[in-house]
Amino acid sequence: MADLSDIEWRVSPALTEYPAALSEMESRAAAIRAGEARELIWLLEHPPLYTAGTSAADEELLAPERFPVFAAGRGGRYTYHGPGQRIVYVLLDLDKRGRDVRCFVHSIEGWVIASLTRLGVDSRRAEGRIGIWTDDGDTEAKIAAIGVRIHKWVSFHGFAVNAAPDLAHFEGIVPCGIAEYPVTSLEKLGRESEMPALDAAIRAETPAFLRALKENSERS
Repeated sequence: MADLSDIEWRVSPALTEYPAALSEMESRAAAIRAGEARELIWLLEHPPLYTAGTSAADEELLAPERFPVFAAGRGGRYTYHGPGQRIVYVLLDLDKRGRDVRCFVHSIEGWVIASLTRLGVDSRRAEGRIGIWTDDGDTEAKIAAIGVRIHKWVSFHGFAVNAAPDLAHFEGIVPCGIAEYPVTSLEKLGRESEMPALDAAIRAETPAFLRALKENSERS
């Protein structure tokens, strides 16, 4: 259970419209729950848009006319998605991998941190702040966002890593409700920002992520 042999790994080369991705995730999650489909890790990019999580506050949408806004159904607040940002949707059966939501999110955080380490970025969790953070000059900045939903113990949604998006597009929202700190990207940090390199790093760290879930399941 600690490798990718039982999981579909999908990379979509073209921009994927958000409603189509959401519909695909919902139907695939239902099929996984019914035992009719394999688990899925899906890597893609969206056209520019904002998504509202279940805790989104209206006043944190600063430019509602700038891009389409979609209710996501995941946890969290407002996020931006767009070209140059790697979205990773994680559809796993947590009946098999441990019914512990906190551990699941913590393991995703570790997965992102380890992937960024492979690209030369020293990143970390930050107490009281959701997402993954790194140093950008003299300040801390968010380089990855995490937002998951679990329905009938199947996960969907996942995380987003800023490879080389237009960072000005984040100005239309208060990203994840945190106004005090900026966002950054691999490109801005001067690191490898091409998608194939980022994808390779994420894939290389996937077995360790799956092992963490397996170990939690065995402790439960």
